[in-house]
Amino acid sequence: MINRLRRYQIKVAMAILDSVFYRKGLTFSVEIARQGGKNELSAQLELLLLTLMMATPKNIIKCAPTFKPQTIIFMMRLKDRLNDAGEAGIWTNELSYIIRLGDARAIFLSADETANVVGNTAHLLLEIDESQDVSKEKYTKEFKPMGATTNVTTVHYGTTWDDSTLLEEVKQTNLELERRDGIRRHFRYDWQEVAKCNPDYLNYVEAERERLGDNHPLFRTQYCLLPIHGGGGFLNHQQKAQLAGQHTRKHRAESGRFYIAGIDLAGEAEQEAKTTVKDLKPRQDSTVVTIGELDFSVTDGIQKQPRLNIVENYWWTGKKHTDLYPQLIDILSNVWHCRRVVIDATGLGQPVSSFLKKSLGSRILPFTFTAQSKSRLGFNLLAAINSGRLKIYSGDGSPEYRQFWFEMEKAKSQFRPNKTMNFYVDPGEGHDDFLMSLALLVEASQKYSPRSAKGSSRL
Repeated sequence: MINRLRRYQIKVAMAILDSVFYRKGLTFSVEIARQGGKNELSAQLELLLLTLMMATPKNIIKCAPTFKPQTIIFMMRLKDRLNDAGEAGIWTNELSYIIRLGDARAIFLSADETANVVGNTAHLLLEIDESQDVSKEKYTKEFKPMGATTNVTTVHYGTTWDDSTLLEEVKQTNLELERRDGIRRHFRYDWQEVAKCNPDYLNYVEAERERLGDNHPLFRTQYCLLPIHGGGGFLNHQQKAQLAGQHTRKHRAESGRFYIAGIDLAGEAEQEAKTTVKDLKPRQDSTVVTIGELDFSVTDGIQKQPRLNIVENYWWTGKKHTDLYPQLIDILSNVWHCRRVVIDATGLGQPVSSFLKKSLGSRILPFTFTAQSKSRLGFNLLAAINSGRLKIYSGDGSPEYRQFWFEMEKAKSQFRPNKTMNFYVDPGEGHDDFLMSLALLVEASQKYSPRSAKGSSRL
C-alpha cells in the first residue's frame, strides 16, 4: 500500500507508523504544497491501519474544518482506496460518518466550532486536516483530549497561512522539540520538492507562478509554504511599478475597441453606511467609475487573459445617486459602449445597480461585498498586477490620477484565518474609492473574451 506513495510521502508515513506501532504518542506537523499529495498520504495510512487492526475495536479519528465538502471528500477517498485494495464488500458505512473494516473504524468529524464531537476516543491515530483553518480552542478543548487515555499519535496536515494559526503553533513547537531531542516531527515539502517527483506538477505550478506572481499571498503560502505576517502595505514597490503604464488617457471610445467598467458607489449618508456588511470596506463619500480597455493582442501568456489598460476615471463627491443616474447611463452606453460593468451593489448600492441593470441590461453585473467576496476581489487584483496585464494611463497631472496613486500608496492589507484577506485605506488617512473601483474593473475582466461581445457593439 505504502509503495504507491512518492519518496517524500513515504518518509512522513514511516515516521508516523513508527510512532503508532511503538506507542510513542508523537505529534507531527506535515506541510505539503497544494495538490502535492497530503490527502493521498492520509488515506493510505488509514487504509493500512484499518487493515492491520481490523480484528481489534480501535478507532482512527480524522477531522477537517467543515463536514461538507471536506470531510465527505476524505471519506470518499478512503472508500476508493479500500475498494482498490480488494476490500469492497468488506468495509461498511455507519451513521454516515464512520467507515468500518472488521472491528476497526475510521471516524470522520467536523472541526467547525459549532460541531458536537465530545465523547469520541482515538486509539490508533488522530488526524487534523487543514489544521491552519481549525480553531485552536476547538482543537485544545475537544479534539486533543480524544487521545489522552491512549497516548495517540497525532498528525496536523495543511499548508501555511499566517503566524497565528494552529498549524503554525504546532510546527514551531515541533521544531523546538526537534532541536532538543533530534526526533523529526515537522515535515515540509514545498512545490519544488513535489515537482522533483512529478513533471506535470512542475508545469502546473510554473503556470500558477506566472499567473499569480512570486509574491502573491496565495502562491507564497499554498506552494512555497512561506507564512505571511498579519498584513501591511497592500502593494509593494515592485507592484506599483508594474501598475504604471505608458499609454495615454482617453475620454471616449475608439472604434473596434472593447471597454469594461468598475463602479464603486458612495454612501449618501454616513449613518446609512454603518451596516455590518458595508463595514467590510471603509466608509466613503465618493463615486468612482474606472474604464478599462481590453487589448487582446497582448495576453498574460497563461490563461490568455487580455491586457487591461485603465483609460479613464470619473470621480464625483457629494453627488446624489438620483443625479448620477442619467450621467452614468450616458457614460457607460454612449461614451464608452461598455461590454461589461461590475458595480458595487452593497447596501445603498443595491437600488442603483438595479436601476442600471434595468436600463442597460445583462451586462451590468452587481457585486455584493462580503468578507469572502472582497478577499477574492483583492487576490484577483494582485494577480492582475503581478502578471503585468493591468496598467494605469501615464501621468497627466489630473486630480483623478493623483488620487488614484494616493490610494495605491496608502492601501493596506490584513490577512485573516481561512485564507481570506481584507484590503482598504485606513479611514483616518483617506478613502478607498479608486482602489475598490479598480478591483471591480478587474472583476469585470475575468474570463472575458471577444466571443462574449458578439452582436451589438453597444449596450
